[in-house]
Amino acid sequence: MSLPSISVIIPTYNREKVLRDTLADVLQQDYPDFEVLV
Repeated sequence: MSLPSISVIIPTYNREKVLRDTLADVLQQDYPDFEVLV
């Protein structure tokens, strides 16, 4: 079974540490097909 491609959307403004932490967490996921929009 093929999994769908997903988009992870991270709205942020002037929150560098939170953004870095969030991106690190997202990149640790094992979902095979995703994009990240910041």
